[in-house]
Amino acid sequence: MTDDKKNTRSTTAASAKAASSRTATARATAGNAKEQAQEAKKSTVSTAQSVGDTTQRVSRAAVAGLQTGQQAVVANTAKAVEAAGTAWTVIKHRKAVAAAAAAGVAGVAGAAFAIGRSTAKPPMGPLTRLARGRI
Repeated sequence: MTDDKKNTRSTTAASAKAASSRTATARATAGNAKEQAQEAKKSTVSTAQSVGDTTQRVSRAAVAGLQTGQQAVVANTAKAVEAAGTAWTVIKHRKAVAAAAAAGVAGVAGAAFAIGRSTAKPPMGPLTRLARGRI
């Protein structure tokens, strides 16, 4: 029986040593896992912050783009209204515009004729003028 007791004691001691080494290994693994979890937490926080920053930049760019588009639409609308007003005024007063254009053309033609006639006449002396060109 003494051999059995010795074998049991040595087996128990070996089991205790194995359990002790497993416990140490588990503690080391738990420490590593804890460190990795902290690193992952830091990484997640920094990623979330960068995503938040990116989202803010994108939203600011979108707002700026909308404001620019709105300003362009307002400016183009004002130009279109102005052009339509001018066109309506021309249509409303079309008879006066046509008469003014005709008078302008007639004036230019008359002036050109008068200038052409004065340069086409031969110079006359004082006696010829008195005789109205008969001498």
